[in-house]
Amino acid sequence: MLSLSAEPGVNILANAIDALEGQPAPGVLTIKTELQLGEEDRTAERVLISLADNGPGIPETVKGRLFGPFFTTKPVGKGTGLGLSISHQIVVEKHSGTIECVSHPGEGTTFLISIPLRAANG
Repeated sequence: MLSLSAEPGVNILANAIDALEGQPAPGVLTIKTELQLGEEDRTAERVLISLADNGPGIPETVKGRLFGPFFTTKPVGKGTGLGLSISHQIVVEKHSGTIECVSHPGEGTTFLISIPLRAANG
């Protein structure tokens, strides 16, 4: 059975809210969840979570560093640079999932989280 900390989603939502500050209205956050069933292999069953905003987007030069510890684009005193690093660690290392950022400047940002429904060992 899946047992996932809410922390990855909360960190991504907090970042999306920050990204929408100062942007023209309306600021939109969209959360979608999906259960992907394995047709023949139950170990292929996954939970897919998509968190999207219509903010300013993220340049390619920044995307490659997003999940690094202490990396932040926020002003001094606004963030620690640990939120996405911790989210990555929880999703990838603890749950054997994936987390991906899809973004282009001026087009918003989508984070895609995919987590196996069952632990690899059973």
